[in-house]
Amino acid sequence: MTEMITRAGIAIDSRLANFLETQVLGPLGRDVEAFWQGFAALLADFVPRNRALLAKREELQAQIDAWHSERAGKPHDAAAYKAFLTQIGYLVPEPGDFIIGTQNVDPEIATMAGPQLVVPILNARFLLNAANARWGSLYDAFYGTDALDAAPARPGGYDPERGAAVIARGRQFLDDTFPLANGSWADLTGREGISLARADQYIGETEKGILLRNNGLHVEVVFDSSTPVGATDKAGIADIIVEAALTTIADCEDSVAAVDAEDKLLAYTNWLGIIRGDLSESFEKGGRMLTRTLAGDKAYTAADGSTQTLPGRSLMFVRNVGHLMTNPAIHLADGSEVPEGIMDAVFTSAISTLDIEGHGRFGNSRTGSIYIVKPKMHGPEECSFTNDLFDAVEDLLQLPRHTIKVGVMDEERRTSANLAACIHAVRDRIVFINTGFLDRTGDEIHTSMRAGPMLRKGAMKGSAWLKAYEARNVAIGLAHGLSGKAQIGKGMWAAPDLMGQMMIEKLGHLKAGANTAWVPSPTAATLHALHYHQIDVFAVQKHLPEPPGLDDLLAIPLADGANWSEAEIREELDNNCQGLLGYVVRWIDQGVGCSKVPDINDVGLMEDRATLRISSQHIANWLLHGVITEAQVMDSLTRMAAKVDAQNAGDPLYVPLTGNEDGPAFRAAKDLIFKGVEQPSGYTEPLLHHWRKIRKAG
Repeated sequence: MTEMITRAGIAIDSRLANFLETQVLGPLGRDVEAFWQGFAALLADFVPRNRALLAKREELQAQIDAWHSERAGKPHDAAAYKAFLTQIGYLVPEPGDFIIGTQNVDPEIATMAGPQLVVPILNARFLLNAANARWGSLYDAFYGTDALDAAPARPGGYDPERGAAVIARGRQFLDDTFPLANGSWADLTGREGISLARADQYIGETEKGILLRNNGLHVEVVFDSSTPVGATDKAGIADIIVEAALTTIADCEDSVAAVDAEDKLLAYTNWLGIIRGDLSESFEKGGRMLTRTLAGDKAYTAADGSTQTLPGRSLMFVRNVGHLMTNPAIHLADGSEVPEGIMDAVFTSAISTLDIEGHGRFGNSRTGSIYIVKPKMHGPEECSFTNDLFDAVEDLLQLPRHTIKVGVMDEERRTSANLAACIHAVRDRIVFINTGFLDRTGDEIHTSMRAGPMLRKGAMKGSAWLKAYEARNVAIGLAHGLSGKAQIGKGMWAAPDLMGQMMIEKLGHLKAGANTAWVPSPTAATLHALHYHQIDVFAVQKHLPEPPGLDDLLAIPLADGANWSEAEIREELDNNCQGLLGYVVRWIDQGVGCSKVPDINDVGLMEDRATLRISSQHIANWLLHGVITEAQVMDSLTRMAAKVDAQNAGDPLYVPLTGNEDGPAFRAAKDLIFKGVEQPSGYTEPLLHHWRKIRKAG
């Protein structure tokens, strides 16, 4: 049983209280009693406001449901719909002209463009890998993936033929990005006498190479004849190291399964390790034990002879949870659980204050800022709440105003429709907006659940609202001064094994004006970094076309007139059920919130709660409107359970779904579908947390 102790009238898990008092407040020199008194006062102010905002969500949804229900069977009236949304306060007036006032932003966010990683904070090894992905080997990335247009490596050690193809591709990158004054990089026979066509691209000398820069990103060409690759290279080039993941988001939300004090303590402990710089993880690989730690900075000698350094690690954000969930780690005076988003704001900011006040080995922000991504906010009222909450946290921790910066996830429909007002609400601390197709689609389905059956998921990608959503996000951000001060991001490439396709498709994010985009692995970050050498995003941002209007954004993706065959319906249902089961079984049984889950065609896709939200809501929508029956859903779940079991047969920790239909995992999957219509905003967290707690209890 968890031991709870009382601090300033609130009950808190004793381990969590001890952690904060001894590992955070003590080193900061903060008065512990004053902190708890301040925290209690903060909760008294913000918990009722948090509850009121959630009630407002439900009130608006009930009004929208009623509006659609009253018009069942009638053609959709877009003008009347827009007027109705304005009348009920779903749509708010535009704030007028303004420019964000955010200050003290690190260059990785403000003036540089490059890949961004998102990593589950509960997994220390993944967290270290992501933090260290600031620099990546281009040779390794090409050799080990399908991004190289060459035959795959032969089994059994180094493949010289593929190695030669990797080297040729590396030389091509250097010729395209850092052309020599005369000749080609392929013709070099050594390190001496290299003369660039653009002298300003030369930055300095490293211990074993030369440092170059293009579009704000650095590249190190490593000369080392003592290595197997360098020894056989006529120029002695052993590798090309590219600056890759400029920023990383340590995620407390969609990619983790954190349901209690034990889970939250692990999250905060790992974040503390990142901030202090002493996080490490030991593991076995290839029959021997390895220990991973944070990388040091990269030293070089500049052209003027001075010794300089570049950051060796990603600049770290931490993503707090949204406003919805509560956590049993802290109980209020009335016995209710604390809103987890408020707890995250206080605890992660307190830990990050160690960085601000110089207690870290390396340092994260060089400008004295704390970076928090806030997900799943619905409209400007909720953004204002977050702004006020961060004000209060700064006061509690004795931090200057706007030390805490915010990243706004544009992934809920009410935020997309009122994005300018949302930015205005956090205008002096915003450093990030981005789009996320999956969560945004989940909310699109749930908001208009009673309007009619939705398009198939694949067809959604070509719908008018999605195109408007992606284009408007960038345009509205640029209109209010985010360029040069903040990131405008795009969503995740979900297929970590399909790097060749990523190299073709993800270039589109830069052409759309995004100065960062999510990738699923350090290797993907290394490859995606090449896109930012190919395209100067900040130049693109100056010449984008006018975005679609609000009417396109509000177009509901209904399947009007669709005449699907039984085979098409079965295919869509099986695809949804297989993905849902494959993710849920790991979440409930193993506490894995994000992993590479084989899809129905056995292609590994990165899955998190956003993918689950769209799948469960899509099935619930088709059930509600009679496209499918409960019997069909159960038949699909049964068949797909067998497929998921087969896909996980090699996992010694896996508990089969088949034969355990009364177990927490299968029951959670059913609830997500059959109770999907009634879930708040279509979120999966309430049901996942319920069944995970049952699973943890044995």
